[in-house]
Amino acid sequence: MTDDRSGARPEPRPANQRGAARLAAVQALYQLEIGGGDLLEVVQEFEAFRLGKEIDGFEYRQADAGWFRDIVGGVVTDQRTIDPMVHTALVEDWPLKRVDATLRAILRCGAYELIRRKDVPGRVIISEYIDVARAFFEDDEPRLVNGVLDRIAHENRPDEFPQEGA
Repeated sequence: MTDDRSGARPEPRPANQRGAARLAAVQALYQLEIGGGDLLEVVQEFEAFRLGKEIDGFEYRQADAGWFRDIVGGVVTDQRTIDPMVHTALVEDWPLKRVDATLRAILRCGAYELIRRKDVPGRVIISEYIDVARAFFEDDEPRLVNGVLDRIAHENRPDEFPQEGA
């Protein structure tokens, strides 16, 4: 997507507290996968030292801590349901384990919200995780997030995402 005249990509929207929680959840899940550790310890570390704090000159936005905990805990709890769903939504011959760890965390978080957070419109969830992807990637990854989450949304939210021609 480009700006109407300049050809430049639009800047991601500033994150609200839920958006900041989504970004932090992706970071926490990345940390859990790459560095290992205990779920409770990682969540407590983020809440105590990152959410709304400054680290090395970088200021983390204030985040909805309850939303952050729900996403991180939900992804970990539901990972055996989420991973096959994401794997199926990926391009054929591209298994989830080959996807970059940050991108994998983004897809897992988005899938979790699409299947468990029916109180949030699916299009909002997809848009928010495209923005999260833009915070980490400049190339095709945001489009991949859009495609994978859209497939999951069509499968799990048929009332919001009716099939073409139906």
